Amino acid sequence: MLFPGQGSQSVGMLAELAGERREVRDTFDQAGQALEMDLWKLVSDGPAEDLDRTELTQPAMLAGGIAVWRVWQGLGGPAPAMFAGHSLGEYAALVAAEAIDFADAVRVVAERGRLMQSAVPAGVGAMAAVLGLEDEVVEAICREACEDQVVAPANYNSPGQLVIAGHSAAVERAMHKCRDAGAKRAMILPVSVPSHSKLMKPAADGLAEVLAEIRISEPQVPVLHNIDFQARSKPEDIRAALVGQMSAPVRWTETVQAMGAAGIKHLAECGPGRVLSGLARRIDRKLSCVSLHQVSQMESLIDELEN
Repeated sequence: MLFPGQGSQSVGMLAELAGERREVRDTFDQAGQALEMDLWKLVSDGPAEDLDRTELTQPAMLAGGIAVWRVWQGLGGPAPAMFAGHSLGEYAALVAAEAIDFADAVRVVAERGRLMQSAVPAGVGAMAAVLGLEDEVVEAICREACEDQVVAPANYNSPGQLVIAGHSAAVERAMHKCRDAGAKRAMILPVSVPSHSKLMKPAADGLAEVLAEIRISEPQVPVLHNIDFQARSKPEDIRAALVGQMSAPVRWTETVQAMGAAGIKHLAECGPGRVLSGLARRIDRKLSCVSLHQVSQMESLIDELEN
């Protein structure tokens, strides 16, 4: 089971599933109570600029992932052999694995969003997607483009698709060098926070204080963490991985490869959007990937797994 992160949100997401299954609305209402707001109204009606505010996007996406997971459970879907989540999605994975209470996770990710937004003033940081270059080439270009600033890989999403992050000027320099090196595309992403870069260190320090205040238990199902695609069982190790994730790159390609190497044959994207399913197909074509948006998709996968 894979849980998507920020970027997969959209106004009206999961509306069809909510019409079929009560778990969706109940999950968003529970998240809204934790935040003292009507989160389902925001997701249903927008406006998009509010949903895209990182401190609201993060609890909305967490609720979306857990809503789909609860529908899967309600239909009798089996527990997976492993969980993983892309960046923010790692929190949904830990909730599904019963390591973190859902309401606690909602409050943590809302604060995580606020910490990220306040760590770097608007306009100072940037992120860019680079398509069509080997990871090692982009890594070398980032080292050249740094000068006295920060720019480095932030998301290893799939072979030939890497996101870089850091100071705006350094990201621009790196983009130009990537184009000169033959990148198919190098484009700025519409975000104001340079996630998973060293510029997030102040946010990571604040997150450590927030995480210290909540209870974390041993996951009932292994959760592979973004920073090193390894599972952890001790609460203190899980906290350290979540803090480290803030200023370290998301190693998603290796996470999916690790699942395949462990014998996983089916991947299911648990939440709105199809981003992770698309990435998984580019990472390992031997893996079966499906996005769980509808009851019919879930029932088909459950039937396939049972037979």
